[in-house]
Amino acid sequence: MAAIIEFVKESYVELMTKVTWPTWKELQSSSILVLVTTVIISLLIFTMDYAFGINSGEDVLWKGVLGFVYDLI
Repeated sequence: MAAIIEFVKESYVELMTKVTWPTWKELQSSSILVLVTTVIISLLIFTMDYAFGINSGEDVLWKGVLGFVYDLI
């Protein structure tokens, strides 16, 4: 039990004195970068899904490139 208490004390000291925490401004800019990157990648995946007809049902007008190829075969 003493080892666990010592571990918690040392962890606390390390987190308070040795770790450099980001400033509020750095945290905001990093969060915005992650949000913008997530939106761009999501739009890219959506565009690819739409273009290739992934998850398209049988009753839709646009089946994508793969649907067009499958209809030709």
